[in-house]
Amino acid sequence: MNLRRDLAAGGAFVVAGALTFAVSGDLPFGTLASPGAGMLPKLVISLMMGFGLVIALRARESPPLSELPWSDLPHATRVIAVSAAAVALYVELGFLLTVALMLLTLTFLVERRPLLNAVLFSLGVTGLVYLSFHVGLKLPLPRGPLGF
Repeated sequence: MNLRRDLAAGGAFVVAGALTFAVSGDLPFGTLASPGAGMLPKLVISLMMGFGLVIALRARESPPLSELPWSDLPHATRVIAVSAAAVALYVELGFLLTVALMLLTLTFLVERRPLLNAVLFSLGVTGLVYLSFHVGLKLPLPRGPLGF
């Protein structure tokens, strides 16, 4: 039996969702009348697992996994490494600095866009996200060593 791409991808979503669901018991679920902080994450995880199951069930229509080209693996590895570094530095550097540096690194070094475009994009997106979450939704975001 040939393993199909959609079976592998759908199975990965189901397994990742199950593992995330298993370790996310710290947040209270609440009730429908009074939802807790854990309701939305668990809903998203459940949807991810459901869609992963649908993808896995339709795997017969996808090409075999053995035909998957691995030429983009170095690029994917760089993106994962930059994202992991951003996660590790998020609390220490704060939201603004971490997100701006992550976007600048991804845009300029990984995607090889011109420096000016990368800087403008990084600062613009970081500013919009900051305005949306911190100012608009009044969510506390981690402050870095410079106080912002």
